[in-house]
Amino acid sequence: MEIFARGYAQAWCSQRPNFVSSFFTEDGELRVNNGKPAKGTEAIINVAKGFMETFPDMIVSMDSLTTKSDKTRFYWSLSGTNDVPNGTGMKVKISGFEEWTLTDDGLIQKSSGYFDEKEYKRQLEFGTEK
Repeated sequence: MEIFARGYAQAWCSQRPNFVSSFFTEDGELRVNNGKPAKGTEAIINVAKGFMETFPDMIVSMDSLTTKSDKTRFYWSLSGTNDVPNGTGMKVKISGFEEWTLTDDGLIQKSSGYFDEKEYKRQLEFGTEK
């Protein structure tokens, strides 16, 4: 499971959103901060693409991994610079987790991700310094 999770983190760093979707079932689901779930390969690719376009230098690292009952929690940190046309140019460093429901084949059927959206937006505007 740790190898899977480290590969998942690397996929988020790849600037290839289809690499992220390859960790999900075809009808898999990715939800970010209680938003509308992205269902299916194309929708998951679009979520990953959005983050990758916002942070061309994005690094996602695995902080830890826990499993309780049928849920696995993937704790992560993301850092990147919003250095794109019409971006703020600010550096962002946030942490969060995804709670996964996995299939017997070892793919993600459902992922519910959480991070401090208020702090994320603050950093996008003002950077990582408080």
